Amino acid sequence: MILLVLLASVLILVVTIYQYDEQTKDYNIQRFERKEATTKEIIELELKNKTTYPVNTENLAKIFQERIFEISSINKLNISFYDLQGNLLKSSTASAFEKVDENPLPVDILKELSQNSNHKILKTSVDDGTVYQSSFSFIHDPKFKRIGIIELQFTQDNSEIEHELREFMLRLGVVYILMFLIAIAIAYFLSSYITRSIKTISDKMQQTRLNKRNEKIVLDKASSEIEILVEAYNHMIDELGESAAKLAKSEREQAWREMAKQVAHEIKNPLTPMRLTVQSFERRFDPLDEKAKDKLKEFCQTLIQQIDVMSSIASAFSDFAKMPTQKKEQVELISVVKFALDIFTEEYIKYYPQEKELYANLDKTQLIRVITNLVKNAIQAVNVEENPLIEVKVFSEDLNIKITVSDNGKGISEDLKDLIFEPKFTTKTSGMGLGLGMIRNIIEAYKGSISFTSTEGLGTVFTVILPKS
Repeated sequence: MILLVLLASVLILVVTIYQYDEQTKDYNIQRFERKEATTKEIIELELKNKTTYPVNTENLAKIFQERIFEISSINKLNISFYDLQGNLLKSSTASAFEKVDENPLPVDILKELSQNSNHKILKTSVDDGTVYQSSFSFIHDPKFKRIGIIELQFTQDNSEIEHELREFMLRLGVVYILMFLIAIAIAYFLSSYITRSIKTISDKMQQTRLNKRNEKIVLDKASSEIEILVEAYNHMIDELGESAAKLAKSEREQAWREMAKQVAHEIKNPLTPMRLTVQSFERRFDPLDEKAKDKLKEFCQTLIQQIDVMSSIASAFSDFAKMPTQKKEQVELISVVKFALDIFTEEYIKYYPQEKELYANLDKTQLIRVITNLVKNAIQAVNVEENPLIEVKVFSEDLNIKITVSDNGKGISEDLKDLIFEPKFTTKTSGMGLGLGMIRNIIEAYKGSISFTSTEGLGTVFTVILPKS
């Protein structure tokens, strides 16, 4: 609105000045033409009726010796007479003590005057900021014979018109300044009225969350457009609530289905050998056999092993389902990591502690569990290598402790890197894929982090960062 008012003001100003300028030009031309016509009529009457001199070129200066000043004064024009060659014969400017230009008329004017069908040309000139209009035409004797050239020069005095223009523009400017201020005030209150409602809607939209109950917008006074926007938002909130409920229900059902499938799959693995063992035992067992007791013992051991596998499966799911208990005690990491590595007999596992002692507040059992899982994964990654190598390093960095487990195994492909810490994901032929997900839960429970870098065919490095005590 402000821009439109300002633009309209500028355009009207430009158009007004242009219109005044055009009107002034037309007015001056018409005024000059009237004066020119009157002056020529007087000169023609003078030549026909009032002079006693023969009407010819030589007598023009004598005929208008004094009369030229009267005609010039009456019509407020400068009058100059020239012979047909352009030489000055008489001028009215001499009486005003003005310097008379006695130079002959330029050749181009004489040529243009002779070639013009109207035998008249108009010229506009500027001298010291004053605008002059001049007309050149032939003078005829009573028999229409050319006897000379007359120049009529009219000085344009636009001071009065310019004064009127200034006054008009001043008044117009006051009006438009007032309109501009009114437009600013209206625009301010109108924009405040609109943006107040929009700000409310914007704040509500920023607070909208999928996982919580969202409030609807209630506006007492608003424009029809804002009301439509509010209704659309409230409708969206209703649909969002319904979608969130459906999504939560769907996610819960999907989680249960996935967990049930995983548990069923893992339990079926030991059940199959158990079934085969029982069937074989039923067919082959002979109570009278001398080795019956040994066979019964072997059968029992096989069942116990499979039952232990099932128990470990149940424990793994139970441990993953619950967050590790944050049992905090001051633990010396260098010795605990060494203790966790002592259970492995592989000679290619190397331990490089870079400090003698490092302490942190965490659970010793959970730390052993983390190291054990990482090293087991590394062993499985290098089992096909000719010269396998696993390096475990422990060192401090600023306020953190870093534990790295690196191997020179097959590495992790790019398309699997985003899935490494996902539950039930595994690249092995056996196992439940809960190890790394469980490790991450343990580490994050102590405000730490775990990450890895891997190059396919070169190996993998897992980095655990824990805060110092």
